[in-house]
Amino acid sequence: MIRSLRFIEASTSGNTEYVVDQVVATLTERMPGLAIERQRAELTHPEDLLRGDLVILGCGTWNTGGTEGQLNVHMDALLRERANGLDLRGRPMTFISLGDDRYYFRTRCTEHFLRFQREHNGTLFAPPLVIVNEPYGQEERIRHWAEVLLKRMTVSPVTLTVDGGRLAA
Repeated sequence: MIRSLRFIEASTSGNTEYVVDQVVATLTERMPGLAIERQRAELTHPEDLLRGDLVILGCGTWNTGGTEGQLNVHMDALLRERANGLDLRGRPMTFISLGDDRYYFRTRCTEHFLRFQREHNGTLFAPPLVIVNEPYGQEERIRHWAEVLLKRMTVSPVTLTVDGGRLAA
């Protein structure tokens, strides 16, 4: 059973922070004893990814470096540089990914998160929350994802894998 969560987020416009706020509000309302810690990606050290029973990474998809479909620059620096050699040792994790339908790679940060999890020996705990366009007005969808997360947190662990681009238990 999951008793502690660590959110690591990169939010430049405030959208990711807003989504994480909504998830945290639902989780604390429904599971009052749950320990929740939040960190900004730019202040995170690689060993912070090993803290908590479940790690949730969140950021939007950006066009950093002139290429569309990249991670937020702070999350990119954490995952590709500072935590590059980290072994997650099976650490359960999931993701909050934001994007914009005006771009071809609208939520490609999800792909980058999944690649990091796979290449660094993490375990996908639950399907990622993917939000396209402004999160405002999508609160019910966010709450639903948090409820699904809660259900998974209170039952025996299930390992999810990516099979042909689809999640499978």
